[in-house]
Amino acid sequence: MTIRTASCSCGQLTAIVTEDPLRVAVCHCLACQRRTGSVFGAQARFRSAAVTMEGQSQQYVRIGDEGSKITFNFCPTCGATVHYRVDAEHIAIPVGAFAEPGFPAPTFSVYEERKHAWVVLPDYIEHMA
Repeated sequence: MTIRTASCSCGQLTAIVTEDPLRVAVCHCLACQRRTGSVFGAQARFRSAAVTMEGQSQQYVRIGDEGSKITFNFCPTCGATVHYRVDAEHIAIPVGAFAEPGFPAPTFSVYEERKHAWVVLPDYIEHMA
């Protein structure tokens, strides 16, 4: 069984996962760019039942381009996002929160029409405009 722990910068808020991710993706939407302060967000999606959260969090709710509600949970001390709920069955965790260079690589890339021109992704990734 794979057990991984994601945490915020100060370590107060954690998410412990007991399964491998269902999918690892990069998202080039403008909201992910703003949220991460980078040119894309990289996140791993897990079954909700495989994730246990510990620590206190603040929440920010954002409505996606297609009307879905996404609830981001971030540390009230350091501000780092550790997990977010994309629907009732799934939780996404930013890949960087695992601080694990050997984490599985992304297989999916979305909102590529907003991708920075200099970003180059591996050929094996599934692309979605």
